[in-house]
Amino acid sequence: MGHVDLTAGAAVGEVLEAHLRAAADRFRGIRHAASYDADSNVLGPLVRAGAGLFTRKNFREGYAQLGKYGLSFDAWLLEPQLPELIDLARAFPHIPVVLDHVGTPLGVASYQGRREERFPGWRDNIRRLAALPNVSVKLGGLAMAFCNFPSFLKSPAASSTQLAAEWRPYIETCIEAFGANRCMFESNFPVDMGSCTYPVLWNAFKVLSKQYSADERTALFSGTAQRFYRLRI
Repeated sequence: MGHVDLTAGAAVGEVLEAHLRAAADRFRGIRHAASYDADSNVLGPLVRAGAGLFTRKNFREGYAQLGKYGLSFDAWLLEPQLPELIDLARAFPHIPVVLDHVGTPLGVASYQGRREERFPGWRDNIRRLAALPNVSVKLGGLAMAFCNFPSFLKSPAASSTQLAAEWRPYIETCIEAFGANRCMFESNFPVDMGSCTYPVLWNAFKVLSKQYSADERTALFSGTAQRFYRLRI
């Protein structure tokens, strides 16, 4: 994945061409953090994209260049921003999009203790995204501080079965909405270290996927990623 400032508008094309010359067929797309919340305590010292990034004219001009060069878009944002991504993906149906971290449900700052209360709204937006065939989703990122599950910074550390139990409503909702062929498990290390080790994380994903067929599990653990990023493995 490349890191390119899409707010540069149409000039983004020149940057993309330079990346393509340097990386040849290894350059697959752009990951752009759009995370923002009116409560400054949610993101703390992290750089914020600012409100309404996906709606800005200069961003959309830059975003349109991805379609010209056959590149995909990874979107990291926070759960209240999901409607902005729905609008963007709908406006550019030819650009493949993957939602990172299941849309980052929030349980910190002014969202403390409200994650379950906000679940139905998150679920409705996930289903709206899933109705757009150009969108896929990464299943992970729930170990982050933003989500603030009971397992975060737990001592002793949570087991894979506890993680699976906490995350199951989000993971299963995404798989039900998108289908396994548009879902991919992801690690988010080293950030995930606040909740678990790398082996425990992947064991949690194995627990979460036990009820799915062999073909569905192949898609979740490798097939969707191979297709979305056009990998020859």
